[in-house]
Amino acid sequence: MNIYVGNVNFKTSDESLKELFEEFGEVLSAKIIRDKYSGRSKGFGFVEMSNDEEAQEAINSLNGQEIDQKNIVVSEARPKVEGERKPRPFNKGGFRR
Repeated sequence: MNIYVGNVNFKTSDESLKELFEEFGEVLSAKIIRDKYSGRSKGFGFVEMSNDEEAQEAINSLNGQEIDQKNIVVSEARPKVEGERKPRPFNKGGFRR
């Protein structure tokens, strides 16, 4: 199961995220999403676990818990839809950049 982890502290690493979820079972991967230009954390990540029951237990146990001074949001990740993009917000002048 692929798990979304949001509201993650910018200092949280891939390894510490993996260790957090390993308490519930085998973690195949753990990745904090980073800005491709600055390398800074975007404040969310994904964890992939091999066993769906263990993954669901991790979701139920960790959702809303304080980790690194932030209450994280944990849920089953939604599949990425190809071609789907978030609409860009208008700037103050009302025109898109």
